[in-house]
Parts: sequence; C-alpha cells; structure tokens
Amino acid sequence: MNLLDYLTPVPDFPKPGIIFRDISPLLENTTAFQEAIQQMHDLTKDLDYTHILGIESRGFIFGSALALQAKKGLILARKPNKLPLATYQASYGLEYGTDLLEIQQTIIPPNSKILLLDDVLATGGTLLAAAELVEKTDGVICSALTLLEIEFLEGGKKLARKNLHYQSVLKI
Repeated sequence: MNLLDYLTPVPDFPKPGIIFRDISPLLENTTAFQEAIQQMHDLTKDLDYTHILGIESRGFIFGSALALQAKKGLILARKPNKLPLATYQASYGLEYGTDLLEIQQTIIPPNSKILLLDDVLATGGTLLAAAELVEKTDGVICSALTLLEIEFLEGGKKLARKNLHYQSVLKI
C-alpha cells in the first residue's frame, strides 16, 4: 500500500505557494490509517522510550493511536491558552509564519524518555520547539517521528544540527 496515495496535495493552502498535504483521506480509510500506525510502530519498536509527545493537532491523532499500540503514555504539546496549569512555552517558525507550543510544567514524569511525534516534518520548527519544551523538564528526548518528511524544506538538516535523531515513514 502506498500511503502517499492517501495524502492529498492541496495547492496554495494556507497561503499561495504552499502545497498542503491533507491527511483526511488517510484517516478516513481504516486500512491506510492502520498501515500508517503499524509503520510508525515498526520504526520505533526498538527505541527505548516511555512516553510520546504528540504535537497539536495532527500529532494528537497519530500519537494517540501509536501510544495505544506501543503501550506508552501520551503527553500533549498544545497551542497557547489551551492548558489549565502553569506551562512552558516555545516559539517556532513555520514555512508560512510563526506560532507557539506549550506543555504543562509538571506533565512529564522525572527521567521520562520522550518520543516526539508530529504528522509532517517541513522546516523542523515544530519539532525543535517540542524538543525545547522537553528540555525545560526532567524528561529526555529519545527521538522524533513523523508520518511525512518534505525533504526540500530541509527540516531534517536542522534537526541533525541540533543532534535530534528522527525518522519518517514517508519522504517526498
């Protein structure tokens, strides 16, 4: 099964010049979604991690399913003002702007080994911000995982410069 067949390209979204990859067809198809989670699990089953940090919002979808399959805890990195307790914040750049991520200051148990998870690796900003959040806690980053890497945006190179190991199920 070619999972790229289920990631519909949408030109000029959210702004002109961007080609957005819509994951809705993959999620709608039970077989494709199950295959994506299985491939994510296969890539990470030999990693030593205790928790998945799912990045809002599509990282929640894949993070939840993978956490169940791998029998790991799930922690959520949210957009601003979505969490009720004291938070750590990290800003990041997107290929089309900037944003913030937050986690609750007390959510990561001491000595936890964290797998960062998002749907797409583009410029690397979101994963680097998530890594910054984990570094503010007692957690340790194990690795990062995405469903799709858009290689020409060179996010992987940015992660490598920060010594952040990552894997992607698909690359375009």
